[in-house]
Parts: sequence; structure tokens; C-alpha cells
Amino acid sequence: MADANKANLTAEQVDRYHEQGFLALESFISADEVQRMRAIYDRLFADRAGRSAGDQFDLAGADEDDSAARLPQILKPSQYAPELLRSETVARVLAVLAALLGPTATMGGDHAINKPPRHGAETPWHQDEAYWDPAYTYRSLSIWIPLQEATVDNGCMQFVPGSHRGEVLPHRPIGGDPRVHGLEVVPGTIDVSAAVACPLPPGGATIHTNRTVHYASANHSDDHRRAYIVGGGTPREPVAVPREYPWRAGQQTTARAQRAQAATRTEG
Repeated sequence: MADANKANLTAEQVDRYHEQGFLALESFISADEVQRMRAIYDRLFADRAGRSAGDQFDLAGADEDDSAARLPQILKPSQYAPELLRSETVARVLAVLAALLGPTATMGGDHAINKPPRHGAETPWHQDEAYWDPAYTYRSLSIWIPLQEATVDNGCMQFVPGSHRGEVLPHRPIGGDPRVHGLEVVPGTIDVSAAVACPLPPGGATIHTNRTVHYASANHSDDHRRAYIVGGGTPREPVAVPREYPWRAGQQTTARAQRAQAATRTEG
């Protein structure tokens, strides 16, 4: 229990995470830390940090420069604001990784999703692992931290309990639109009637596994719905039986991917 105590997790919470595939915490970071994180977060989105490198893009739309983003996202915000890596938030993340996945777990990537007021799109049902290389197996988690109150009305996280025990489900581009980089579970593939919504105060957190099916509704509120997400896990391992995720091929041709490829060529 040493790692769990350091992470301020009870034995019951640890058991619930492994059984359900997710965990909701009312308090994860302090009120002062929420304000510090929110200032960094708002600055990065105002500056459109990472746009030219393909790290800032519209997750749910065609990602055209002359159209308002429906679901703006920044990958690797800590690359554009290194102070994030020295934050109370990341220190807490590292403690939780050790408590839930063991001493070999390390922090992976971070990202930020900003749902605009009144028209921020839903984040459809999906599994995080659907975005990753199918040549490997993973034991990882994501920690989702709202920087204002998260409600059903503005897009709190929702999860299908126990869905982490299944395989990676068939996915497709959101809405079946090949221009969209974001993914969704193919409609009708999974029953989400037992899903659990997890409203939270500012600075709370949800934690879920790489295969837990999850969702967040559109933002119907008058404020931005800000969420900072940090992932991590144990070292990945090659799969014993080859798998294919055909939906990943289309992601290589989206506007976001083309910007990332152009940036890579320029750096090279």
C-alpha cells in the first residue's frame, strides 16, 4: 500500500479502478494549482501552440484553417510549456502511475482538449488504444483533469464499466468522415446503456485504462470546457498474434497528419 498511500488512494479505490476500468476522484490537484494550470492552458490555446507542427488541430472536424474548430486539441502541450513537467499536477500523476501500474510505469504523453462554449462537439465513444500501434500490447492509463467544473451539460467523462476487459473494438473516423482525425467506436458495436457519468469539481480527475470505452458530451454551457490529460504506463511489448487496425491508415492522410509530416521534413 506504500505507493497507494503516496498517491492518496485507498485500497478500495485501487480495487475499483482495476475492476471497473475507471476511477473518479473529487480532488486531485489544489485550487491554486487549478488556476496555474488554467493560465498556461488558456495561453497555449490562444497562441494556437503547435498548429504548424500538427500538434494543434480539430479532433472532430475537417481541421481547415478558415473554419472554427469544433473540438480543439493540443498534443504534447508540455513541449510548448515545459513548466507543466515541473507542476504539482505531473508530480501527482507520477504517484498515481506507480500506485496503479507499479514501479516500472512512466509518464507518456499529455494533451489538452478545449470544448468551445455552446458548440464544442461531443467526444464520441472510443478506446484510447485504437489510436496506437497494434503491433504492441499496452498496460497504461490516462488521467483527465477538468480545470473548471465538469458536468453532464458541458462534457464530463462517461465510462462503460468493465469494457477494459474486452478487445479493441472496430473504430472509424468520427461521423465516418475520412477528413476527421478523431476516432469513434463503430456505432452499434457496444451497448453503452450502463455507462456511468462522472461530474467533477475543478481539479478533480478521472482515471481510465487504455481499453476502457469512454465518452464526453458536447459543451452546452456558456464557458469553455477545459481538460488537461496525462497518460503513462509500463513498457509496451510485441503482440503474440499480429493485429490490424484498418482505421489508422486513413489518419495518415488527414490535414493534421499532413502538417505533422511537412514539419518533420522541414526539421530533417
